[in-house]
Amino acid sequence: MTFAPLVAVPLAAGLSAGLVIALRPLLVRYALARPNARSSHSVPTPQGGGIAVIVAAIAATGLLVAGQADDLAVIEVVVLGLAATALAIVGAVDDIRPLPASLRLVLQGLVVAGLVAAVGGRLLPAIPLPLERGLAILAGLWFVNLTNFMDGVDWMTVAEMVPLCAALALLGLAGGLDPLPVLVAASLLGALLGFAPFNRPVARLFLGDVGSLPIGLAVAWLLYRLALDGGLASAILLPLYYLADATITLVRRAARGERVWEAHRSHYYQRATVNGLSVMGVVTRVFVLNLGLAALAGLTLLWPSWPVTLSALALGAGAVAWVLRGFSHPRPKMG
Repeated sequence: MTFAPLVAVPLAAGLSAGLVIALRPLLVRYALARPNARSSHSVPTPQGGGIAVIVAAIAATGLLVAGQADDLAVIEVVVLGLAATALAIVGAVDDIRPLPASLRLVLQGLVVAGLVAAVGGRLLPAIPLPLERGLAILAGLWFVNLTNFMDGVDWMTVAEMVPLCAALALLGLAGGLDPLPVLVAASLLGALLGFAPFNRPVARLFLGDVGSLPIGLAVAWLLYRLALDGGLASAILLPLYYLADATITLVRRAARGERVWEAHRSHYYQRATVNGLSVMGVVTRVFVLNLGLAALAGLTLLWPSWPVTLSALALGAGAVAWVLRGFSHPRPKMG
């Protein structure tokens, strides 16, 4: 197994941190996020740190991709890079001058559809290929948006995506995954680590839609590739907290007749801060939960059997439910 992923992590981390330092003065001037009724921050804070994350991840992958796989696989990663860049542009525009929800959704759908078309293989061979591709586009579109929805407090995306990408990189080094997705995961891991010090509560820089949208796309692609390679259970376990919080919240809001496309503060992690838990307390719990989910996902790949898979899924679902329940209840007042 090549050691390119081990090189990708520090390379992307250094590039990301350097770009943040270089770009921050411009972001302070042109991309300042001012607090509003739905914000989790109380002072104006620059956003757009995702530019550094995405550029660093793409650059590290591009520099190390040679010799990792066949030409068709490399073309797929090139399409991923172009798709991530397109979503980053959409996000950058939306960060500076918000776009209509309908236009955002159409543009995201086109980008996701282009990426799905570039991915070969079948996940659901029992259904017609056009239906499978349509379901994949819907799933990808939802994951892109839920990643954006969940990026609502400092370090939340770091707490979710760092364990996920680290798990994929480690499993790849153990020989359990294809080289190219492993390289992409390692590059994204490094880029997020380089960004993390600047987003630590209380954040000096936000990721912004320019980062959350393409990160969601890249991780959706990684999980789709993992599922296609026989790791469907692990592809469910790794993002299970994000999937549960975002999906349950969407269903609850829709049932109440709310405009689900509008910004809000009713996600479980947001309710936790209202209920008295600090931002650091929230993201620490999410990070630890995701370490556990990553371990369970690894078990399903290393020991693939129905008893192990079902047990891992049940334990993962129970752990997520326990955290969500804790987030939804007020903290007891001390003294």
